[in-house]
Amino acid sequence: RIDRIEELRSTAKKRQAERSRLVRLLRADGMTPTDRATGSFLSAMAAAGTFRLGGTIVGTNAFRLYEGELGIRLPLGGTANTGDIDIAQFETLSVALEDRGDPGLAETFSALKFDPVPGLNKGRTWRWAQGGSGQLVEFLTPAFGDETIRDLPALGVGAQGLNYLNFLIAEPIHAAAIYRSGILVQVPRPERYAIHKLIIADRRRDGAGSLKSAKDREQGALLIEAMAEDRPDDLARAYTTAMEVGTRWREHIGNSLKRMPERKAILESLGA
Repeated sequence: RIDRIEELRSTAKKRQAERSRLVRLLRADGMTPTDRATGSFLSAMAAAGTFRLGGTIVGTNAFRLYEGELGIRLPLGGTANTGDIDIAQFETLSVALEDRGDPGLAETFSALKFDPVPGLNKGRTWRWAQGGSGQLVEFLTPAFGDETIRDLPALGVGAQGLNYLNFLIAEPIHAAAIYRSGILVQVPRPERYAIHKLIIADRRRDGAGSLKSAKDREQGALLIEAMAEDRPDDLARAYTTAMEVGTRWREHIGNSLKRMPERKAILESLGA
């Protein structure tokens, strides 16, 4: 048994050394590193098993990690900047898993000086804020109707239910966050991210003309352009899948594309 433990330690050291080497190569190639605050948080989440248990980074922090996946340079302006971290998980997966994060996320948040943000649902915390930095962490889960607060037992937190999120986090992929020796996380497939941005840009509560909606369309546009060149089949498949779901989906996508005629032409040219 002792020999087995030593073997596992040796393997872990070799993997860490290889991961560090790959991270150095990515840095040298110009991939944007994760900032210290976000990197520290993601490292703690990975250590607690969040991504192993199906947690998926969504939002702008996922978008930034597509540099490595797609081999593109992302703008460093407002399109790729955020102070928030959003993590999503399927409620059904969280319930079905006979596994839990270790240490628990409450303990992890406490160590990182994150405090629960009070909400209307007592005992169901889904948002956490770090006092000094103002960084906000939100947990999300797919909804199919009422967008209520749900429980994610595997992660030990509550989560805000959101419609259309199921499309985004289906079939997630691994990605490397460039921080220290690298962090292996989970993000949505980029083609699904692009199409999902078209949907939510049109259903923002503050209106489709808001700054957040404009940012959604900018991110979607950049990914559509990149994937139309290198992975057109993946992009066409995601677009077709979303358009076939139902009328509301087609309306949201269509309304966004009216503001994006060049990207609309790209999607239509794929024969989707």
